[in-house]
Amino acid sequence: MKKAILGKKLGMTQIFTPDGLVVPVTVIEAGPCYVVQKKTMSKDGYESIVVAFNKTKQNRINKPQMGVLKKAGVEPFKILREFKFDNSDEYQIGGEIKADIFSENDIVDVTGITRGRGFTGNIQRWNAHRLKMTHGVGPVHREVGSMGANSTPSRVFKNKKMPGHYGSEKVTIQNLEIVKVDSDRNILLVKGCVPGPKGAIITIKEAVKR
Repeated sequence: MKKAILGKKLGMTQIFTPDGLVVPVTVIEAGPCYVVQKKTMSKDGYESIVVAFNKTKQNRINKPQMGVLKKAGVEPFKILREFKFDNSDEYQIGGEIKADIFSENDIVDVTGITRGRGFTGNIQRWNAHRLKMTHGVGPVHREVGSMGANSTPSRVFKNKKMPGHYGSEKVTIQNLEIVKVDSDRNILLVKGCVPGPKGAIITIKEAVKR
């Protein structure tokens, strides 16, 4: 991996191309991220860099994380993430990674945590059909329905799709196009939608399946 950055989803809007076409885009505040630690082969068994993002107050950070930030000489940041760059030697502790590492028409993968929907039924969670509205079916029409045979196997098979917690899971959307880069405000406009609600922390990195 050569390029990656942390960002915050600000919302969605649309822009117009020179041809007059409307393009739906997600507005992402990408960086600035600061390099606070470097993992080396001799000490840690692998090479990577640790970056910090999303400035916050010092009393909202635990002591181990604050120790890493103070050692690097940077301000308190809420999020620490590791990136395994091919060119990690080019990054120095205290260095800054900004949105201008990407350019227009770059293809990226965006990873985030989807919006949590709480406890939901089969229809919302798994896109199941509802039961018939007539012929004696009811009074509940959105329930799971049959759980399987009776005497054989006398149990519910594993991996049966049932009601439960829906959302709040890590999702990656691949091969999204960067439509515009505003380096002055550290803003990326990515074509299409990305996981998570407004304000969600997301990871933008170069596509692995271009």
